[in-house]
Amino acid sequence: MNMIRHTLIAALLSGATWISPALADTVNLTFLLTNDIYKIDNTAERGGFARLNAVVKTERAKGGNVIYAHAGDLISPSLLSGFDQGEHTIALTNMAPPDIFTPGNHEYDFGAEVFLKRMKEAKFPLFAANLRTSEGKPLDGFKDMEIRDVGGVKIGIVGATAEDSPVKSSPGGSLQFLPTFDTTVAKASELREQGADLVVAVVHANREVDRKLFDSHAFDIILTGDDHDLALFFDGRTVMVESKEEAEFVTAVDVRIDVTETDGKRNVKWYPNFRLIDTATVTPDPETQAQIDAYNAELSKELDVAVGTTTEPLDSRKASVRTAETAIGNLIADATREAVGADVAITNGGGIRGNKEYAAGVQLTRRDVLSELPFGNRTVKLEVTGETIWAALENGVSDVENSAGRFPQVSGLTFEADLTKPKGERVTAVMVGDKPIDKAATYTLSTNDYMYSGGDGYTVLKDAKPLFGVRDAKLMANDVMAYIAAKKTVSPKVEGRIKLKM
Repeated sequence: MNMIRHTLIAALLSGATWISPALADTVNLTFLLTNDIYKIDNTAERGGFARLNAVVKTERAKGGNVIYAHAGDLISPSLLSGFDQGEHTIALTNMAPPDIFTPGNHEYDFGAEVFLKRMKEAKFPLFAANLRTSEGKPLDGFKDMEIRDVGGVKIGIVGATAEDSPVKSSPGGSLQFLPTFDTTVAKASELREQGADLVVAVVHANREVDRKLFDSHAFDIILTGDDHDLALFFDGRTVMVESKEEAEFVTAVDVRIDVTETDGKRNVKWYPNFRLIDTATVTPDPETQAQIDAYNAELSKELDVAVGTTTEPLDSRKASVRTAETAIGNLIADATREAVGADVAITNGGGIRGNKEYAAGVQLTRRDVLSELPFGNRTVKLEVTGETIWAALENGVSDVENSAGRFPQVSGLTFEADLTKPKGERVTAVMVGDKPIDKAATYTLSTNDYMYSGGDGYTVLKDAKPLFGVRDAKLMANDVMAYIAAKKTVSPKVEGRIKLKM
């Protein structure tokens, strides 16, 4: 010990430089994530705005550092959004506002004008680095990125909206959507150059884009939405989480950040812990629930009216209607085909939104039908060739692997597809009625106005000749309600209209 002491004294007297910590600190920070929440009520065992807001308020009441992120899909397609275009969902979110919000594709369901109006009503910060005006300028009220100081730690944040919104929604031509990956990676680099200790991306992106972002290691934490997955990835370098949908679960990422500074050199180490908050265990926030009850009271007068009975069970869950023939898909396609007297009907599974199961013998109400078809889409009748129908079906099965909303539910035709084949070459047979389709022949097609405009990748329909165009079209939901009411009892089944080889 004397030798060590003498060495230290000698070094100090000689002016030698010793490495000694000038700063050592620990900051604890919780990232809270929700995404893809549409339904306002709490009729299910978990989820809903009241439970979500209760979670947010509870986490904030703990007194620590909390950054609450909403990764998009908010103003549509709740049942009431068909009436107020999402005004109520903004109001409910304002009651426990996120610290970061990035728009999802459903923010554009009512067009750019409504989107901008709703965003101005939001009492929370808006981020979208890849969203621009048609002139390429940033949108008023939106940030690309920013650095927030949390206890001396610099948290860099970048947000990105869904780049595929022009395909999956209806933003029109007044908005530009830049590539999510290129844009956010570039912004992450800028944030690090500006001194960010931790870089966080909040994005609304599909699985393919998510994986590219994760593999890039440009970010420390990725908070994502869009796929309705309950997902958590951590490879020791990057965290990526998604919180399923409807606030059924809320993901909390508790991060311990250790900061040391030695001779002016800053060193930051961090490590996450994960909490999965199952909102089945959460008591709804009373203030939010009172507002929801008021909204539901307005709706009940008009919507809780039975229109008919189904003798067969129905399944409108996302995993069903976007990957296979379903009884409810057949019911909707049959109803819209009959409404306009078309030869065949194709409707996109992503437009069927109830995400629930109905038991055989249940009475179907106006609320049920409007919950399944909340977008306000209209039934159009088009004159098309057999080749166009074939191409439309090819588009419909081109992204089954990702449960894309373009998956076709059909009427008046049957088809087979081989999903092991390349995209664009998967459809192997199509029958119209009991005859093979004639690609050169002319047929009449019932579909919805969203697909007619090229939505969900159905661009092949844009040049079709309209027989009943948008101006003359009726609401799909009304066509389905009228169909069920006229029959009083419906018995849709899965009957082999779609055969897929996996």
